[in-house]
Amino acid sequence: MDDQADRDTPGGRPPNPLTRCTLEDLRRRTSAKWRAYDPDVLPLWVAEMDVPVAEPVAEAVQEALRRGDTGYPAGPDEYADALDGFARRRWDWEFPASRTALVPDVMLGVVEMLKLVTSPGDAVVVNAPVYTPFYQFVTHMDRRVVEAPLDAAGRLDPATLESAFTRATGGGRRAAYLLCSPHNPTGTVHTADELAQVAALAGAFGVRVVADEIHAPLVLPGARHVPYLSVPGGETGFSLMSASKAWNLAGLKAALAVAGSGAAEELAALPEEVSHGPSHVGIIAHAAALRHATGWLDSLLAGLADNRALLAELLARHLPEVRCIPGEGTFLAWLDCRGLGLGDDPAAAFLERGRVALNSGPAFGTGGAGHARLNLATSPEILREAVRRMASAV
Repeated sequence: MDDQADRDTPGGRPPNPLTRCTLEDLRRRTSAKWRAYDPDVLPLWVAEMDVPVAEPVAEAVQEALRRGDTGYPAGPDEYADALDGFARRRWDWEFPASRTALVPDVMLGVVEMLKLVTSPGDAVVVNAPVYTPFYQFVTHMDRRVVEAPLDAAGRLDPATLESAFTRATGGGRRAAYLLCSPHNPTGTVHTADELAQVAALAGAFGVRVVADEIHAPLVLPGARHVPYLSVPGGETGFSLMSASKAWNLAGLKAALAVAGSGAAEELAALPEEVSHGPSHVGIIAHAAALRHATGWLDSLLAGLADNRALLAELLARHLPEVRCIPGEGTFLAWLDCRGLGLGDDPAAAFLERGRVALNSGPAFGTGGAGHARLNLATSPEILREAVRRMASAV
């Protein structure tokens, strides 16, 4: 099977995956997105997409089941080779399989990388507002969170980062920087210059960078993802990557940790039992996505760009007080709802009065009050109905 396997339309690209599932279809799903709330609620919260599985991925999983290939994973090579090929084509970046390790998923991989470079009581710097599990996982492993908030435009601020690194390394302690790239929830895609500044600052302070790059394939047309390990000074960093977000495969557990050339020995010290967590069938699915379903991904990205433009139009028409800086990556939208007068947690009002489930802004840390995160990865029809309901709640 080659990459042409999913190019099944006269235009050379599969149909927009976001238009393939009806609301009736989606309500038959049993995943968290569709079971956490009552049936009358439109769920635009957790990072699951309302899409069918890409056909090359479905075929690969079905073939594995037919041949009974449902045992333990053999190692990182298949996943690493698939991701390396994708990275070469998309980002002009390559890495050897020898500097990779299988991990169950990105956040558990983050935890294992942080264990390699910090000790209990050490600090981990994050850019608030940021993905809520960054706080939960870091504190659960007995590390301190030090915030370095994004600037007003939702971008990395070198002065703020320098101040956070100073606090994090006070007393000569080790520290790490947990970078979200592209950034969740704002959709910010960090530039090569910004990441080079990050690497220079991290090097000056001896801070180790762990980059969560799970949304890396989800960069919209006109923007470009820059892998952290590809920038000057990034050699001592670690990256966590997975096909789970871009191809909606969270239920098929698998991810890859990649070490920079200066961190390979530390990654080699990762406990062997960590590699027992990924699913062998998950690895098959993720590799098939990276190798054979890039046409499907391109169609998805076009559909997400359309939805982002549609959301801006809908907000201007129905909720003009809501401010949303258009992100260049992810399938998430960060809504500044402070102009609506709904308090610190507008998502609560949208749920109670409008029956639309969004993610609560305060959970994302400093800068989250008065905000909500909306999942754009749904059909235009559902998006229209969601905004209509949100408007009825104010």
